[in-house]
Amino acid sequence: MTQTLAMMSATHVVLVAVVVLLLFGAQKIPQLMRSVGSGLNEFKKGLKDGEQALLSEAPPDTKREPAGSGPKAG
Repeated sequence: MTQTLAMMSATHVVLVAVVVLLLFGAQKIPQLMRSVGSGLNEFKKGLKDGEQALLSEAPPDTKREPAGSGPKAG
């Protein structure tokens, strides 16, 4: 999949943008992007809540801090 994304050129991106504009119309695109953004936020929140639930259910000797909350290696 990363090969497919890496192979997209500027022409491909413009072509996809034009098709989206034709399909949804200029007035619907901001609403569509808002919906996508709120969906992503809900997905991230669900992942975070799920990780916290799993950590709270773990036995005391195996508990660890959530990813990204520990000290930074520098």
